[in-house]
Amino acid sequence: MLLGRTDEQREIEQALARARSGVSAVLALSGEPGIGKTALLGYAAGQTAGMRLLRARGIESEAQIPFGSLLELIRPALVLLDKIPAPQAAALEAALALRPAAAQDRFAVGAATLSLLAAYAEEAPVAVLVDDAQWLDGPSAVALLFAFRRMLADPVAVVIAVREGEPSLLDGADLPVLRLGGVSLAEAALLAPGLSPAAVRRLHQATAGNPLALRELAADAVDRDLILAPEDAPVMISARISGAFLRRAGLLDAKARQALVLAAISGAGDLSTLERAAAWLDSDLSGLGPAEQAGLVSLGAGTVEFRHPLARSAVYADAPAAQRRAAHRAMAAVLPDRDADRRAWHLAAAAVGLDEAASAALAQTAARSRDRSAYATASAAFERAGRLAAGRERRAWLLWQAAEAGWLAGLTDHAVALLNETRALAGEARTLIEVDRLAGHIATLRGPVMSGHAILTAAAARADPESAVAMLAEATSACFFAGNAAEMLAVAEKAQVEVLPSLPVRTQFLAAMALGTARIFGGDAAVGAEALHRAVTLAENSAEVRDDLRLLPWLAVAPLFLREDDAGRSLLGHALQTARSRAAVGVLPLALNLIARDQATTDRWAVAEATYQEAIGLAREGGQQTGLAFGLAGLAWLHARRGRDTDGRAAAAEALELCRGTGTRLYEIWATAALGELELGRGDAAPAVEFFERQQRLLDDLVITDPDLSPAAELVEGYLTIGRHGDAQRVLSRFSAAAEAKGQPWSRARALRAQGMLAREDGFAAAFEGAISLHGQTPDAFEAARTRLAFGQRLRRSRNRVAAREQLRTAVDDFDSLGALPWAERARAELAATGETRRPRDTASIDYLTPQELQVALLLASGKTTRETAAALFLSPKTVEYHLRHVYQRLGIHSREELAERLGRPGEEA
Repeated sequence: MLLGRTDEQREIEQALARARSGVSAVLALSGEPGIGKTALLGYAAGQTAGMRLLRARGIESEAQIPFGSLLELIRPALVLLDKIPAPQAAALEAALALRPAAAQDRFAVGAATLSLLAAYAEEAPVAVLVDDAQWLDGPSAVALLFAFRRMLADPVAVVIAVREGEPSLLDGADLPVLRLGGVSLAEAALLAPGLSPAAVRRLHQATAGNPLALRELAADAVDRDLILAPEDAPVMISARISGAFLRRAGLLDAKARQALVLAAISGAGDLSTLERAAAWLDSDLSGLGPAEQAGLVSLGAGTVEFRHPLARSAVYADAPAAQRRAAHRAMAAVLPDRDADRRAWHLAAAAVGLDEAASAALAQTAARSRDRSAYATASAAFERAGRLAAGRERRAWLLWQAAEAGWLAGLTDHAVALLNETRALAGEARTLIEVDRLAGHIATLRGPVMSGHAILTAAAARADPESAVAMLAEATSACFFAGNAAEMLAVAEKAQVEVLPSLPVRTQFLAAMALGTARIFGGDAAVGAEALHRAVTLAENSAEVRDDLRLLPWLAVAPLFLREDDAGRSLLGHALQTARSRAAVGVLPLALNLIARDQATTDRWAVAEATYQEAIGLAREGGQQTGLAFGLAGLAWLHARRGRDTDGRAAAAEALELCRGTGTRLYEIWATAALGELELGRGDAAPAVEFFERQQRLLDDLVITDPDLSPAAELVEGYLTIGRHGDAQRVLSRFSAAAEAKGQPWSRARALRAQGMLAREDGFAAAFEGAISLHGQTPDAFEAARTRLAFGQRLRRSRNRVAAREQLRTAVDDFDSLGALPWAERARAELAATGETRRPRDTASIDYLTPQELQVALLLASGKTTRETAAALFLSPKTVEYHLRHVYQRLGIHSREELAERLGRPGEEA
């Protein structure tokens, strides 16, 4: 019977009701030990009539067994593995040791868990109950959190119980949490029968109404002294309850206490295993009967379970160290080979000082965990194995492996600390190179990025050519993020020197990409474009390159740098589809940011926004600060062009703050440009000029000469508006020379537009017409519309209204199509000045869709099924259907054929 939990019971009932109505619900119960979390979960289980029930409980002694909690929870649903996408099923089977392991991204198992829960809920609503979530093994916690956060339209209710104040999957998860308080004084009296009202009052005050404390302390004669304690004396509830359990254990004989220690370390509490362990210690389990009578444990069919986790912890902590080690040694001796991982942890717990046997066993456990994508568990096992290793070099190598697994698990700070420790220990070149490779990689993604560059270039000097090229290529990326063009080129040229004809295609691709991007960024566009075209050809002819997820960001870079209609774009779709199908969340933020940047330079702005939003969300989830800065800066730039003042300034402000911490000066340039675009779109030329001049100073300080990053075209427009013609001419001269030197159509078109704005009456038409012709060679619809607007303005002021209308009509339509509202209004006003009006389009638009809805719509319009779309976006099929219903409502359509027609380009996807 539950006392005083009416509100909590109602919350649970509402969560279950939501699931029965077809909507997902997640509720976390948080509170101190003994407050009633487990009792409420029991109540929840009793209310699940007509639902499928999945239950699991974290066990402190099992917290290092990879995916143990996940297997316990989803075991009944495993019969449906053939109903989820094959790559996800393979990842989940490998994680649960149901097939040979193959390491995956740490979120791949989470995506599979989401799909499996959704499949299990197709026949009946599902209730998921997780107790003691603070003790879930790390990989299980990551997988479950990934799934729980993405549930929306599936008939699944999740109720999680977690001990307050301890690390758990709830930390930073933004899930709804219900904190449990104590019971009332009247309810306390029912839990402490036989005590006087005064005694109950003092006990209730001392325990803050904790139900377990009330029961245990009221039944313990010694703890009745508590009633006589000073009125406001502090009481540690957990310590008091543990003390009560220990006093009962202290009344038992040595054999019973030995059996309790064995039970405390056993995790599952299997009596047959415990009997063998007791026999190994020349003892038996006869003492468990008295322990049950003392209220410490309960005996079931072949199992023993402690009455409360605090009883288990108290018994284990109170046992002498020698007795604990002996118990672990006994368990290690009797566990079968199928429990090799448990055996390894018991050997480690039994060790005194260095122990090579325990170290070797744990290292094998760590490798198995890593292969199953249980990176947090692998990191802990590698680290413990290293601490037990006798040899200095072996210890260093194991600690490096712990750092690498920790990084893959998202434990970045601890991974960095382990790398620093390893660097101080190691003497072998191999270990030191690997340490610096990983340290440089982390710094490149987390910042400061030039620290990553320094580490990687130093390590490359000591590495073999293949490894050196990979590290130098990443160092060029760091320089690019930092906006350091000169150093980027120097590093790329070092990579080129390392390339030999005998090296793999992957290495040649990286060297060509590094050189091409560095040359273009540094102003030598012709040579750079040649290198990028060479890299694209290598990738197009090599499945090894196309399918290597580590190269996904590089595959996304080529179109962005070349700014050509088709160069390298086919590689993007293939690589992105591969990454999505394998749930490679770790590589997606940078790749998606690059893709979004490319989309933002076409006519697919709404798609670009959705892609940016996905990249930003995944970067936040994965702790990738540089990826987050990239996404926010790019999104701010897009918001600015669409006239979204508040959103644009907020994104730019957060991006600039991140740039200061990560050293990503390139994104600082983009965020500054976004603020200038905002002002220019509003028609405020003076503040716009200030931001664009700040952008140009940043470029000059960093010696970045790539005209694609130059704000010259915007500065010319701003200067002319505020009457600074001389400054406009000066900026144009420099810009035109750089654009001609690069020789690419995008920057040349912008230069010609600026020339047209400054040209005399007899020369402006040729400049604008040349610009429009060059725009036709690029996918950037916004720049083309800007040129047509400027051309129409000049034509109107030259009293050629007929020709002006032709340019301005196209500009209005293109700005409307893009959703560039402030620019559309400016073009519309210019058109009206010619005597023609053009009303804004009033048809349903994809601009009405949220980024998530648009992603769903694009994938479905491209021909993907609901299940394929769900797998690609890490959603459930029902959530995809939920978003699709909203898409139909917003666009006023009723079929996927209409959807494909409305969105256009049905063969493309975000």
